[in-house]
Amino acid sequence: MIKQILGMVWAGLIPLYAVTLDGLVSEAMKHSTVIKKSKAQIELSKAQRKQSRAEQLGSIDLVGSYTHYNIPRTLAPMTPATLSGGEPVTTTDDLYSAGIVYSVPLFTGFAQTRQVEMDSIAEQMAESKLSLTKAQLAYNIASLYLSALSLQDMKRAQQKHVTALEKLRNRIEAEVNVGRKAQIDLLKAENDLYGNRAYLEVIDGNIEITKAALASLAGIPEVRRLHPVKVNVKKPRYSIASLMRKAERLNRVKVAEYGVKKAQKGVEKAQAAYMPQVALDSYYGHNYGQNPADDWESEKIWQIGVNAKWTLYDFGKRSMQGQKAKIAKMQATFDKEQVLLDLKRSLIEAKAKISQAYATYQGNLKQYALAQKSEKIERVRYENGVSTINDLLYATSQTQLARAKLIESKYDYQKGKFYMDYLLEKGIAAVRK
Repeated sequence: MIKQILGMVWAGLIPLYAVTLDGLVSEAMKHSTVIKKSKAQIELSKAQRKQSRAEQLGSIDLVGSYTHYNIPRTLAPMTPATLSGGEPVTTTDDLYSAGIVYSVPLFTGFAQTRQVEMDSIAEQMAESKLSLTKAQLAYNIASLYLSALSLQDMKRAQQKHVTALEKLRNRIEAEVNVGRKAQIDLLKAENDLYGNRAYLEVIDGNIEITKAALASLAGIPEVRRLHPVKVNVKKPRYSIASLMRKAERLNRVKVAEYGVKKAQKGVEKAQAAYMPQVALDSYYGHNYGQNPADDWESEKIWQIGVNAKWTLYDFGKRSMQGQKAKIAKMQATFDKEQVLLDLKRSLIEAKAKISQAYATYQGNLKQYALAQKSEKIERVRYENGVSTINDLLYATSQTQLARAKLIESKYDYQKGKFYMDYLLEKGIAAVRK
């Protein structure tokens, strides 16, 4: 019951404090299934590394057996001294044994060592991938958050536009009633008003859809309110050469480098198959049997031995394993080269998009100012009977269109900056500025 109450309180409180972009990112880092999956991969890599280390220590096994023979067998191996001692030797048709076996590889050509090193590299790769996953999640949330803010600003602008159209419609209706305007003007004004009201509902629906997507990404039940994000549109100044010099420190490049290192260890592990394999086996236990006099007797048995095996020829099996490992290394090397090429392409693309968004914003800013002036002129012209209702409605629609483009380009500019920060793996820090 307490857990249920706490869950209800938690579900009720989240929308109240997870309303800022920073809050949503923080919640996503705690609750997102993507992050949890990446963390689970780290734990899996750690477990694999521990398993490989444990395999170097061998194993202790409790063993037992039962064997029925067609002729009696002794409970323990006989020696000449035993046979000449004159004591009776216990034999049995049904031989039972129970004991402990300890086996450990002494030398595997360093194959086990290489496996431990590969597992350690895999763990480092998983940690770097977690950092990348966090940065990507932060960017995705930031991008959706800006889209929602853009829609909200458009909604407010559209609401003002609808209000203005309602006032215009009421004014025209009053003038139609006194005979100053034609009925067709009222019909056109109402038609434009109804269309813009419908578009307002479309914007409302898009806001709800975007909020739902945000909640899903952040791993929380609901997003109710969004706090504004300050956007400063400034002329971008980026140098691709300077950005690429920082590439070696990026996790996406480190992951590719780890892939090359892991593949190299795979080549070394494959070469270990050409080395001799040495193992130690030991046993301690008892053999039990029932002699002809129906008495149960036992003998203590222990042994220790070292086994060595050196494969001389295996019809190319080891050669193929080594070839596969070398090909895997080549693929990892190509992957690293492609990561650097893709990174450079993405940085150039991000730089170009930010510049485009900046230019578009500046152009939309001027267009909006001109559209406002044109609308004022057309309003005066219509009120004085110089122009038609079509001219006024067109002017107001152009003003609203310019306003929407201005809002969209402003947030597109900020999205571009967030994308650049994501590529440079500053996503979380940049979002929380």
